[in-house]
This record gives sequence, C-alpha cells and structure tokens, in this order.
Amino acid sequence: MLVLFFATSTAFANERKLAIDTSNTTKHTTKINGKKIAYTATTGTQPVWDSEGQPTASLFYTYYQRSDIKDSSTRPLLISFNGGPGSASVWMHVAYTGPRVLNVDSEGYPLQPYGVKTNPYSILDVADVVFVNPVNTGYSRVLPDKEGKMPSKDKQKKMFFGVNADIKYLADWITTFVSRNNRWRSPKYLIGESYGTTRVSGLALELQNRQWMYLNGVILVSPTDIGIKRDGPVKAANRLPYFTAAAWYHKALAQNLQAQDLAELLPQVEQFTINHYLPALAKGAFISEQEKQTIAEQVATYSGLSTQEVLRNNLAIETSYFWKELLREREQTIGRLDSRYLGIDEKVAGSRPDYYAELTSWLHSFTPAINYYLREELDYKTDIKYNMFGNVHPWDRTNNHTGEQLRQAMAQNPYLHVMVQAGYYDGATNYFDAKYTLWQLDPSGKMKDRLSFKGYRSGHMMYLRQQDLKAANEDIRTFMKASLPSQQTPAKY
Repeated sequence: MLVLFFATSTAFANERKLAIDTSNTTKHTTKINGKKIAYTATTGTQPVWDSEGQPTASLFYTYYQRSDIKDSSTRPLLISFNGGPGSASVWMHVAYTGPRVLNVDSEGYPLQPYGVKTNPYSILDVADVVFVNPVNTGYSRVLPDKEGKMPSKDKQKKMFFGVNADIKYLADWITTFVSRNNRWRSPKYLIGESYGTTRVSGLALELQNRQWMYLNGVILVSPTDIGIKRDGPVKAANRLPYFTAAAWYHKALAQNLQAQDLAELLPQVEQFTINHYLPALAKGAFISEQEKQTIAEQVATYSGLSTQEVLRNNLAIETSYFWKELLREREQTIGRLDSRYLGIDEKVAGSRPDYYAELTSWLHSFTPAINYYLREELDYKTDIKYNMFGNVHPWDRTNNHTGEQLRQAMAQNPYLHVMVQAGYYDGATNYFDAKYTLWQLDPSGKMKDRLSFKGYRSGHMMYLRQQDLKAANEDIRTFMKASLPSQQTPAKY
C-alpha cells in the first residue's frame, strides 16, 4: 500500500509525522474460554476524504481478525467506538472485547507494573473487531489542505466536531474499511460506549440510507439520551434507582434494605420511581405538604440520605450533591462514573466532590497500558501523542435525532437488533435512564422483541470488574447468535 505522510509543520525536517494511509500486521495466539485462538492484529491509519477526493483527516484503528477462518461471509464484524465526545477507543479496546485487557485486580483497580494481560473472555472467538478512533483521538488527526494549511477551527467543527458531522464522515470511513477488508458479506455490528451510543445510533441509519450497508445489531454501552429527552421531573426521578444501588454498595441503607440482594431491591425502587416519585415531582410547588413529606421519607429511605436533606432539595437530588453527601459522615466522596470508588476532599463541607475518584484511578492504568501495548506488542511506532481525550470542542450538539434514526433503521431492517448494557453504579449515565431510553425508543411497541437490556454490578465501564467482563462478553455472544438469522430466512415482516 502507498504510504503517505504529513508533517505538523514544514519548518523543520524532523517534525513529528503521521502516516496517513498505512498498516502494520502482527500475528498472535491467545486462549478464550479455554480454547486456543490464532489471530492477527492490524494497526494503521485510513484517510477521510472530502467531495473532491482530498484527504482531510486520517483515523487510527486496530483490527483484530481470527486467522483460522477461511470464509468470513458468516463471521460477524464488530465496529467499536468510545465516546466523550473526544475520547479515544482505548477504553473498550484494552478492557472489554479485545484479546488483551488491563493489568487490574478483580474489581478493576489498577495494579503495577502497568500493562496488559490475556482477556480470557474476549469475543474474538466468534467475531472480528475493529477499534476506531475519531478525529483528534488516539493517533487520529486533521490533515492540512492541498495548500498545506490547516483548516480553521470553524471549518474543522463543520467537518468533524458535531453530532451529524461525526456520523457522516465516520459512515464514509466505515464503508472504505469494509471494502478494503472484503467484509461486505459479513454480518455487521456497531458497539458504542457513552457518547459512542449517540454515534452508533445515528450511524445505523446513515449506513443504511447513504451507504446501503445494513446491520444485524447495535450495542449501546452506558448510553446517553441519544436525542430522547429526559428533562425536568423525569431526569430527577430516574436518578433514584442509581442512588439506591450506590448506597446499597456502600452499606448506607437501613438494615432491612441492606439484607436484600440488589436484584431484589432495585425493582421495588423502580416501581416507586415510576408510580409515585415521578408523579410527585410533576406536581412541583402544588404538591400537598402531606404527600411531599411522605415522598421525601421514602426517597430518603431508598437513597441513604436524610429526609431533611431531601426536603432541602425540594425532593430532587442532584447527582453531584449525592456523590458528596452520601458518605459525608465518613468524610469520603464516591465516584461519578463508578460510585464504588472512594475519594477524599480537602474539606468535608461543600456540595460536590473535588475530583472524580474513578477517572483518576482509570488513567493510572489505561494511559501507560495503551502506549506500551501499541508500541511494544503491536509494533506500531510513532512520535505522535496518543490522545486519551482529544480537542474536539466546542461540539455541535444541535439536531440530535439519533434515537429516532436508530428506530427508523430498525423499522426498515427486520434483521436489526439493539442491546443496552449498563452498570448499576454508574452515576453519569445511570442505568434507569438507559432503561427509560430503551422504553421510549419504539413507542409503537412493535419492535420490543428486538430490544434488550443487561445490567451489571459495576459502573460506566462495567467490564473492568472481572465477573462483569465475563458476563458482558457472553451477553454479546448471545446477542449476536440471536440476531443472526438462519440461512434462507428473508428480511421481511
């Protein structure tokens, strides 16, 4: 393949350079569920082109392909995105579905020496996986124009940094990748985490309607609202089941609730939320004092907070306040993306934590691991900085109709299934919001047999916990099997 380069500046001969269209393949073996698997790992860059055929950016990717499969026509291809927006693909790459995972303990806390180890639960036994880094994440970068000048910030935003621009250029990129790797006949799946769920929801329809590429499945990991609004009372009410889960984990609930298993307790809280808490919040200032007191007492019981604190917040508790307040008497805060994690603040007083304990813990292990892994195990050498979080802001969030786009894609494609995966201790994109989004995705109810939800006893990146890593990968296997029609089954209603 022709290898093209660009320099970040032409002033010096030794400036950092990015190979904008190249690849490097290494061979490996691993064990998945006790069975030896041979595979190749291809790291490389592939351009994004404008309407005139000029490269405008180059995206870094890692493509894992099982090497003992002769016919790929029936083998699934999973295309993986993380979120942010502005986040690299590192998180799911070296912690979830790939063949190597972080050196962490069984609960997901970092261990030294930093690095990676075998992922015995990777889905590489049943599917090939490509991890894609959108513009300015990982090693992906915007390119100079044909005159050698970098596009203005406003022009870059229009090309790449917004809900719909992101979907458009990534659909083009995916089509090129599928063509180059001869995967048009393969069953195809998208998986996205956090903002990546917005991305893949929009891509499902964009790929169908503009690229004529039809999918078998979309997996939404710790989803955002995907354009399905959850404002006002719904937003406030939907937090309560998450509050219960976090409080239960930290043994901050009353003894009768702590004695129940989480799987028993959460359905009770969900029913209270839908049938009592949400209607009470909808009444606003016109709720009776008696009902307000009754609701406050029950919210306090389920959240681990005091009735007084619930009333002081007019029944609606902000998540940032909850992270600070729940363990205030123990002089500890809890994490945002994973509330199992504990932090310590300068002052016990205050309305929000000083920092997010879980993110600082994760960056301990992810940053050195991905830099080591790509350079030393996959032999990808570059002096370009690997952006864990890239500069993509301000992000254009207008006209976000990705939930409706996913619904429309499902309606047009009887093969298309959707699965949501969420951690009970995620306070950023809480699991009950995820359920609510799934319920609202298809108001007709005619496609709910193709919609499923899976919950896990961990946080935003539920796969960091070993037990959930195993369960979540197995859920993907089951999902793929269920969404692969038998031969001679036509795509029709």
